[in-house]
Amino acid sequence: MKNYLLVLLTFSLIPLEMVAQSAGPKEATSYTRKANSNILSILDFSDSTDYVNARRGFIATYPEDHIGKAYDLSQFNFIKGQAPAEVNPSLWRQSELNAIAGLFKVTDNVYQIRGFDLANMTLIKGKSGWIVIDPLTVEETAKAGMQLVKQHLGDFPVTAIIITHSHIDHFGGMRAVLDEKAIAEGKQKIYAPDGFVEHAVSENVLAGNTMGRRAGYMYGNLLPKSTTGSVGSGLGTTTATGTSAIAKPTDIISSEDGQQKVIDGLKVDFIYTPDSEAPAEMMFYFPELRMLVQAENVNHTLHNLYTLRGAQVRNGQKWSIYIDRILARWGDDVAISIGMHHWPTWGNTEVRNLLESQRDLYRFIHDQTLRLANTGLTPLEIADSLALPEDIDRQFSSRGYYGSLHHNIRAQYQLYFGFFDGNPANLHPLPPAQVGKKYIELAGGSARILEQARKSFDLGEYRWVAELVNHVVFAEPNNKPARELLADTYEQMGYQAESAPWRNFYLSGAQELRSGVSKPKETISANKNIVADMSSDLFFNYLAMRYNGLQEHRLKHTFNFNLTDTDEKVSLILSNGTLHPRVGSHAPKNVSATITLPRSVLMALASDPKNADLAGLEKKGTVKIEGDREAFTALLNNIVNFDKMFNIIEP
Repeated sequence: MKNYLLVLLTFSLIPLEMVAQSAGPKEATSYTRKANSNILSILDFSDSTDYVNARRGFIATYPEDHIGKAYDLSQFNFIKGQAPAEVNPSLWRQSELNAIAGLFKVTDNVYQIRGFDLANMTLIKGKSGWIVIDPLTVEETAKAGMQLVKQHLGDFPVTAIIITHSHIDHFGGMRAVLDEKAIAEGKQKIYAPDGFVEHAVSENVLAGNTMGRRAGYMYGNLLPKSTTGSVGSGLGTTTATGTSAIAKPTDIISSEDGQQKVIDGLKVDFIYTPDSEAPAEMMFYFPELRMLVQAENVNHTLHNLYTLRGAQVRNGQKWSIYIDRILARWGDDVAISIGMHHWPTWGNTEVRNLLESQRDLYRFIHDQTLRLANTGLTPLEIADSLALPEDIDRQFSSRGYYGSLHHNIRAQYQLYFGFFDGNPANLHPLPPAQVGKKYIELAGGSARILEQARKSFDLGEYRWVAELVNHVVFAEPNNKPARELLADTYEQMGYQAESAPWRNFYLSGAQELRSGVSKPKETISANKNIVADMSSDLFFNYLAMRYNGLQEHRLKHTFNFNLTDTDEKVSLILSNGTLHPRVGSHAPKNVSATITLPRSVLMALASDPKNADLAGLEKKGTVKIEGDREAFTALLNNIVNFDKMFNIIEP
C-alpha cells in the first residue's frame, strides 16, 4: 500500500457546542416575498426537462436514510413542492433536483451514483470490468454506491479509475475501488491530469485554516437543513464525512491538444484543461459511446470564477476556450454529456446547446468585465451594472446557484488588476473596527445609526442596512440591538439569494450574530495524516508559514535535518523572523543543531510541542539532536497553531 496509497485523511464533522440561542429565524418580509416572487416571472418554471433528466434511468437508491455516519440521505427531504417565501424559488428548484439520489442508468453500460455526496460517481462497463470516474469524497459513500452497483448490475472488478481533477470530492473515496494488487500487476490503472497529486495535496495547506473556516460558511455546515437554513450548495447537496484517500496515478494526461488511451477495451480521447475549474483538470470523450465527460468545466449552473471559501481566481477566457475546443472536436458527434455534478444531457442538439451557452457564459463575463474596466469602471460598478444577455440569463443552467454573476465579475477584475480599484481613498483604508468607531462618532452615537438603519430595514434596503450596522458591530461587538438587526438583515438577504453559497454565508453570519461562534469540543487535525504525501519543499514551507516571525526576530540559526522516513537531507535557515528551507543538502557551516528524526515526528513536534515529549523521543532513539538543543526547542515552540473558529462577522 505504501507505493500506491500515499495519503489517508480522516474527515469528520467537528463536534460543536453552541452557546445559548437567542431569537431564532424570522419569516420573510414583504420585500423578500416580492423579490422571490419576481423570479417566477423571469424564468420558465413550467419547463420540466431537468426533472425528467434528473430522474431518467433510475434503478434504485440506498435502502436506508443514513450511510453510516457519513451521509444523511433524508436531510433534504423537505425540499418538495412550491418554494416557501424564505427560499429563492429558482434555488429551491435547483436544490430539489440535486436531492434526487440513487443509482441511474445513463446509457448501455454507463451508470451514475448521484446524491450520495456533493459530486457524482460514474461507472462504465469495459471489456473486463468497471471504469470508475471520480469516486466521491469519502470511502463510506463510494462503498455504498458500489454495493448498489453490485446488487443491481453485477459483481465485476474495477479495471480503471479516472480522476477528472484535483478537488477532494472527486477522488477522496477512491479506496473503496482501489486494488493494490491489481495495480501492481497492471490490471488496474489510475488516470489523472498532470499536477493532480501536487495540487490535491497542496491546495488548502498554506491557507487551509482560513479556507476551512470560510468553507463552513459557504456550505452551511453549521446551519440546520431547513426552509430557513441550508438547502444545499447549488452544485450538489453537501459533502459527506468520513475517510478519504489519494493514490498516485499510473497514467498522466498532460496534453491540451489531446491524448488517446485505450482503457479496458474502450477508446478515450483526453484534453488537458489546466487553470480552468481546477488547476489540474481534464475533459474526455468516449467515441464508441459518443459520450463526453465534461468534468466540472460544464455544469447546470454558473460555476465560480472565484470561490467564496477563498482560492486563486480562475480565468474565464481559458475556461471558455477549453469548452470551445471540445465543441470543435466532438460537437458534431456527441450524443450524451455527463458531468461530475448534476444530471446528464442527452441528444446532440441539447448537448451542443449546453456547451455553447456555458462557453459563452464564461467568455462574456471575462471579456465584458475587461471591456468595462478599460473604460474606467471599478469592480463594484461593473458588478452592479453588467447583466447577462437574455438568452443566456434565462437558461436554468446559466443561473448563479453556485457562483454568482456579481462576484465572478469582481473575480475577473481581480485577475487582471488586483484588489485595488485605483481610487486613492481605497489605497490605505482604516480597518473595520476603527472605521466603525469613526462612523459612530460621526453619527453621534450607535443609537442614531441603528435608528436610521431600522428605517432602512423597514424599506427593504438590506444592502445599505448591512453596511451601516456592520460598522456598529465591529466597533461595539457586544451591542445586542446591533447584532440582532444585522442578523435580521443578513437573514433576509440570504432568503433572497439565488446562489446557495451566498445564502449559506448570510445565514451563517446571522446565526453567529445571534448565538455566538460555535466552539469545538475537540479539534481534528489532518496534518499528521497528510504529511506522508507532502513534498519536503511543501512541508518545510508550511512550517515556515506557521513560524511566528514577530517573536525573537533577531535570532539567527541554521538547522540541519536528517529525515529518516524520507531519506532526505534538509537545512533550515532562521533569519529576521523568517525560515528558509533548502531541501536536498545540509548547510556546511554555522550550524546550530543537527537533528535526525522521521519527518512525521517533526510534524507531530511542530503541531503540539508541549505534549510531544521530545525528551522521551530522544530517550527511545527516535530523535537525535547534536548541538544547541535549546535553539531547536525554541524553534518548535515558535511554530503556531491556528484557531479553527476565528471570528468572521465581528472583530
